[in-house]
Amino acid sequence: MITIKAFEFNYFQENTFLLYDETGEAVLIDCGCCRKEEEKELSDFITANKLTLKYLLCTHLHLDHIFGNPYIYKNYALKPWAHKLDTEKLPSPGEQAKLFGLPGRMENIPVGKFIVGNEIIKFGESELQVITVPGHSPGSVAFYCKKDGFVIVGDALFSGSIGRTDLWGGNQEVLIAAINDKLMTLPDETVVYPGHGPETRIIDEKLNNPYL
Repeated sequence: MITIKAFEFNYFQENTFLLYDETGEAVLIDCGCCRKEEEKELSDFITANKLTLKYLLCTHLHLDHIFGNPYIYKNYALKPWAHKLDTEKLPSPGEQAKLFGLPGRMENIPVGKFIVGNEIIKFGESELQVITVPGHSPGSVAFYCKKDGFVIVGDALFSGSIGRTDLWGGNQEVLIAAINDKLMTLPDETVVYPGHGPETRIIDEKLNNPYL
């Protein structure tokens, strides 16, 4: 069974998720740590729990979800996995930082592997299915674990809301269609872990989300 450890990182209060099972193998999703104390919090947890970090996965490549990619590459030798469309359609991390008015230089770690819809990512005794959910960004994806009944959705879907669509390549019609087609068709009790804010469930969004 997968254990999910959530961290809230950076200026944007972004949710970073560390997933691991009884084998000690782990994957990191949307590494947003950008301060030294955040990097230490993450690494201390990995060390204390004797985890082996296998993959760095990205739901999308907006800046707040990839702040920590250089740190993970330098300390764990892992390049991010992401959908190709985000590498083609989004500005570089440095350009994004300038557009958001953020100080400092943002290093770009190239994507090590392009992930695609319905791909299965295995670690330990566990697996995640890649679900494409474009609209917040062109290449946004979610990571679904059918066995344990959860999905990590990035900024596609929030509790009572949906992701913004006014950034590069965003499209509200595309996003709502993707949520309805790909996420709302998951089992009602599926727990949804968004990129910001609290977790929710598919049934709660079916009943209460004004955008759907």
